[in-house]
Amino acid sequence: MAELRRRAVHASGVGFPALYLLGLADWTTLRWLLLVGAGVAAGLETIRLWIGLDWAIYETLTREYERDNVAGYALYMFSMAGVALVFDPLVAVPGMLMLTLGDPISGLLGSNEAGRAKRASVIAVMFGVCFALAALVLVPHVPLPPALVAAAVGSAGATVADGFTPVVRGYVLDDNLTIPPVACLGIWLVLRVSA
Repeated sequence: MAELRRRAVHASGVGFPALYLLGLADWTTLRWLLLVGAGVAAGLETIRLWIGLDWAIYETLTREYERDNVAGYALYMFSMAGVALVFDPLVAVPGMLMLTLGDPISGLLGSNEAGRAKRASVIAVMFGVCFALAALVLVPHVPLPPALVAAAVGSAGATVADGFTPVVRGYVLDDNLTIPPVACLGIWLVLRVSA
């Protein structure tokens, strides 16, 4: 049940890119909202890790390895804000969607321990969901062959980031931090080469 709640909260972040996609916020406004969200997350994490903030929600929504490290929700906000600042919407929005929708769907189907890969069937679903999300954004604005190649390359990056969580010097490199930048970089490179 805790995992289902965690995934539902994760998916609720789709509201950020949805604001832009539905025309409810322009790109500049969305960037500011993401920066404010990242700032709030940084403040809460600073208090939680150095002063001690013992809210029950942290027990429910954080994993064991996050108890003494920056929690996934903060990394999620940092990566969303980061790609919004670095990339234009055509590149950043697919990466955000891959994190907000692809990752929780993949997580419901199967999780992996740090340093181990997910099952092949979960990896295939993650790629398919991410590809569909990216194509949904790219195809209306980019000629078909490059749009599909960009969607595939970005989705492959997101799938690798989601499917294998490496441990670097004892720190788990959380996919909440890696999915958007890896996906966006792949999309950006393809669009750059095909321009």
